[in-house]
Amino acid sequence: MSTWQDLVTAALIGTERSTVPAVAVPGSPIQAGPDDPAVLLLDRAALLTVARRGGRPADHAQPPPAAEPDSAPVVSAAAAGRLARMLGGQHPELLTEWLAAAVARGRRVPAQLLPALLDRARRMVPADTELRRLAAEAGGSRARWLAGLNPDWKFVLADTLGDDAWRRGTAVQRRGYLTALRGRDPGAARELIADGWAAAGPQERVMFVSAMARGLSLADEPLLEAALDDGNTSVRTMAADVLAALPESALARRMTVRAAGCLSLQQGHRGARLVACPPIQCDAGLRRDGITPGPGAAGGRPAGQANLLFEVLARTPLSTWTAQFGRPAEQILALPSGHWAAALFTGWARAAIAQRDQAWMAALINWALAGGLPGTPAGEQALRDLVRRADPAVLAAPGITVGTVPAERPAARDALTVLRFRCHMLKELTDDDSAR
Repeated sequence: MSTWQDLVTAALIGTERSTVPAVAVPGSPIQAGPDDPAVLLLDRAALLTVARRGGRPADHAQPPPAAEPDSAPVVSAAAAGRLARMLGGQHPELLTEWLAAAVARGRRVPAQLLPALLDRARRMVPADTELRRLAAEAGGSRARWLAGLNPDWKFVLADTLGDDAWRRGTAVQRRGYLTALRGRDPGAARELIADGWAAAGPQERVMFVSAMARGLSLADEPLLEAALDDGNTSVRTMAADVLAALPESALARRMTVRAAGCLSLQQGHRGARLVACPPIQCDAGLRRDGITPGPGAAGGRPAGQANLLFEVLARTPLSTWTAQFGRPAEQILALPSGHWAAALFTGWARAAIAQRDQAWMAALINWALAGGLPGTPAGEQALRDLVRRADPAVLAAPGITVGTVPAERPAARDALTVLRFRCHMLKELTDDDSAR
């Protein structure tokens, strides 16, 4: 059978100087064709085009192998319905938490939702290795079966590469391997990072440090403290962010000393108030600890000082403030602080999330929803981050509903909606436990 290229070659050379190649299509009658070579070439090209578009006669096909049995029970209908809503675009930022909760409870995703889930994980840019890992784990044997049929979902099989994923895998596969190893054996992952640190580039060193946030302990402090001397700003910042989750670390002690001079409680004729005195300049010590001067930092302008105050508070143990002021978080938040309120709220919010301090998270959320939220983009983003990370079981906002939050505060209304969604989401997965 002549190929398409044979016809193209004959057309380029010219039918006066070449013979029009024969086209043998199975099932078509063999005809001499017209006398004009040019017409004959076009006829045969048309015949071959139809044959190529029509495919070939069906051959014997082997059915794909069946998926391995999966003993994990499927989540309840209510939990599956909520997952479908998230995959459809409703609060997709909670998808990782839903999967983590399902995996922790030994439940799996319904088969009919797996294609949409795997597609969502595949489309994440940059690649979310934690979401992909959880999607693969919650999908079970059916997810692996689908990945064998669709190359777009091959990330599901990344764990099957074993050590080869670390030695010869792509950047995404290496990150996935390191993240999974960190969950199984933090010490082994730490040794792997230490061995590869000198040969790694800046982006990979950032990935190393980011992976250490999982299973973090004081055993990781020496490696992270050394990363604070890295020549790359992103590496230093990431190391400081991870260390901020360790209130017993040397970084936390340095920040406590700095914080003591940044914020004080003063008594006046109108009562107690918070007075801020942030650093004026971002010195070498602050830079080493991952703090960079923000907008307006030149000459110690207020915008720059507000950023430095935020950065210091974000890395300071929250117990510093309750001990220094002798008050619980709710009473500290209620103290007037003037134009520093936004920096205080965002800094404390970042610290509460990093240190997983549920009492401070609850106090910050309730204070914000009750009307204290600073009307700034950074404050609104901090509130959104808080409601995604706080444990709904410790929140004390029984009297606050969407209807009680003024319409002119859309960020607070949206945050409260997300919070209610999370409460229902986790309750549905918890109900799965009690149904066993």
